[in-house]
Amino acid sequence: MPLLARAVYHNKLGSQLERVERVQLLAGRIAREIGADPALAERAAWLAKADLVTSMVGEFPELQGVMGHYYALGDGEDPRVAEALEQHYRPRFAGDALPANGISVAVALADKLETLVGMFGIGQKPSGDKDPFALRRHALGIVRILAEKKLPIELAPLLAASQSIFAPGQLAGTHGENKISAALASEVSSFVLERAKSYLRDRGYSASEVESVLSLPSAKPAEYIERLTAVRRFLSLTEAIELAESDKRIRNIISKSAAVSVIGPTDEKRLVETAERTLLDSVRPLRPQVDSLIQQGDFENALLLTAQVHLPVKRFFDEVMVNVEDEALRSNRFALLHEVSNLTNRVANLSELVVKA
Repeated sequence: MPLLARAVYHNKLGSQLERVERVQLLAGRIAREIGADPALAERAAWLAKADLVTSMVGEFPELQGVMGHYYALGDGEDPRVAEALEQHYRPRFAGDALPANGISVAVALADKLETLVGMFGIGQKPSGDKDPFALRRHALGIVRILAEKKLPIELAPLLAASQSIFAPGQLAGTHGENKISAALASEVSSFVLERAKSYLRDRGYSASEVESVLSLPSAKPAEYIERLTAVRRFLSLTEAIELAESDKRIRNIISKSAAVSVIGPTDEKRLVETAERTLLDSVRPLRPQVDSLIQQGDFENALLLTAQVHLPVKRFFDEVMVNVEDEALRSNRFALLHEVSNLTNRVANLSELVVKA
């Protein structure tokens, strides 16, 4: 590894050896999350770039990873480690195969995340057609691996872990021991989500369908396809768009309510209109049923069950005035609509399904 210590990765991010140390740390953490062997993942990450300083790869750069695989097997490394040395570069292009085993997946994710967060952290972002560090490809690779391998990992913790592997103050917006920058995490997250949107659009989903799922912070990449399938099934219902329009109306009302009062729990004693009592009676029993279905990964039936509130919501808006002068009554109606929104947006943000004029 001494040769890697003399090979510069980037003047602001150190040598290839320093990079390997960061990837190794992150690969072990990811391996634990996905149930792979962390020791083997760390070993694979440690050896992943060793072939870059060999004469063979020096003369034929396209063999990086491939030669690492053969060198590792020749040295008696675990076959899964050797496989990861080649596969951690995957996917290298659109439609390319993904890493096959958990160790390869952990190293591939760690390698891409370290590159993405590191380059964004020193201001080396893609600009127009220029993307010298292939950050768009890395982001798409992260999305594909998480989604197609069904890995139960959320993007936000991954990005936080990826920042923590860098030295204090090495990335923009990080200082001392407080190494996590919310602004940097948000910027990288938005970049990855844009790649996710393109990936899902290429799979045949509309912009509004994709936005309805990806705008939910709770949606994990592993769930994207199942949630979108549920949205597509929901849209086949006659009441779908009307409920989506009601949801958008509810969101607009709630967004303005913060200036009037803090939204608390619905007080059943303050429900004076039949329509608002009926709405609460329909929403509350459905919430645990919907949550249970979501927990089981049954997004389609969860969303179809949610559609049952369509008529009570319609009746509420036909018969009940929300912005009444009585502040207590008004606040309670805000609280009721908040409960409705918390139910109707468990699988997808229905308001995004409303066709924009």
